[in-house]
Amino acid sequence: MDVFEVIRNRRSVRTFDGTPLRAQDAQRILDFANAAENPYQLPIDWVLLDAKTTGLSSPVIVGADTFLAGKLQRVPCAEEAFGYAFESVVLYAASIGVGTTWIAGTMDRAAFEKAVGLSDSEFMPCITPLGYPADKMSLRETLMRKGVKADTRLSFGEVFFDASFSRPLTPETAGKLLPMLEAVRLAPSAVNKQPWRVVVSGDRVHFFEKRNKRRSGDTWDVQKVDLGIALCHFALAAMECGIPITFEREDPALSCNEDTFYIATYRLG
Repeated sequence: MDVFEVIRNRRSVRTFDGTPLRAQDAQRILDFANAAENPYQLPIDWVLLDAKTTGLSSPVIVGADTFLAGKLQRVPCAEEAFGYAFESVVLYAASIGVGTTWIAGTMDRAAFEKAVGLSDSEFMPCITPLGYPADKMSLRETLMRKGVKADTRLSFGEVFFDASFSRPLTPETAGKLLPMLEAVRLAPSAVNKQPWRVVVSGDRVHFFEKRNKRRSGDTWDVQKVDLGIALCHFALAAMECGIPITFEREDPALSCNEDTFYIATYRLG
């Protein structure tokens, strides 16, 4: 797939045309998911769910009868690993014309967790419907997108920094990293909070989480899932550009606000 085209054009789909997901598309997506990797090398179990036979639904979804869920063990970095892998599947689905949207809260979580056979040691961060986008969004979907300003993004200098958090990076000084950073800037996130902050320092690109919301009552951080999405976008864009990168986890100990936490690093070359 053309990574940049898919990233630019993909949107969250909540209104589908009611056509059942074709068997060949379902199999292609499941096969891709089962082969999807993540830089933490954590295994993820993928499950396709038929809403008609299971009775599963989401109040924000219209016209889709198939859901994809993933579950994995509750271990360190599981959220980032899931976000990375799930986003690669979402982008693949978009490339073959199948609509998706990330759902973490607007569902009967207990029912979905039961349907995927979740054990006490596992968690299921998110699900997505799979189907074919309707020609027109529902009024509910239009209002939801407007409410979270789904089509807007933080400015480049609010997200990317040059060597330290005190010096914003500009598109003009980003050099060969510009396509990868723009892919990160366009990444989706829970209620469009865009919690990633990225510091470019020499041949290393450090990813941080700016924590502005933690899911109340849960033992996992939804914004770390968002960071996994950002890491995925950077890696796929680097691959598209032919720029080799190496994944690392060594905190650069940069001075930052108390709400900002180191996640991971890509080393160029």
